[in-house]
Amino acid sequence: MGRYRPPDKPGSKYITAAGAARLRTELEQLWRHERPQVTAAVAAAAAQGDRSENAEYTYGKRRLREIDRRVRFLRARLDGMCVVDRPPDDRRRVYFGARVALETERGEQLRYRIVGPDEFDMAGDYISMDAPLGRALLGKRLDDEVALELAGGPQRYTIVAIEYPDFGCSHAPPLSSPARS
Repeated sequence: MGRYRPPDKPGSKYITAAGAARLRTELEQLWRHERPQVTAAVAAAAAQGDRSENAEYTYGKRRLREIDRRVRFLRARLDGMCVVDRPPDDRRRVYFGARVALETERGEQLRYRIVGPDEFDMAGDYISMDAPLGRALLGKRLDDEVALELAGGPQRYTIVAIEYPDFGCSHAPPLSSPARS
């Protein structure tokens, strides 16, 4: 088997306003602050003479490549993003940005917020809409069951609450179960 690996399928293009702001802040930090500092350090290391045995020069150039790669990624990713800054019209279904409370077969309560693949690491209860559970939840209603095939066997979840928090805020109030009709 060769070393070639097909490129990963790009993630969904949806992001919350808070997630987009975080990516823009990272881009700004890398481009305006970190890259000029590393460039100055590389220039100072290059001025010392022999570059072949100059660790500061070698590692500085490597860090510049990493920064440039991340800057290119962030710019391309932000250009194609669709910032979702308001909840959907039908709030009785699970869509992007929803906070969902689930109950397992054993009665455990789980809480998640469905977000884009670029922001699921912002909080411990965020899951990507591209993750298996996120995909399974999209479009479901209150009291719907969701079944997933996991390594430990099949798992069933029941949706017990759906809320849409303020889309500009990265931390929303806790879920409360709505009155069932």
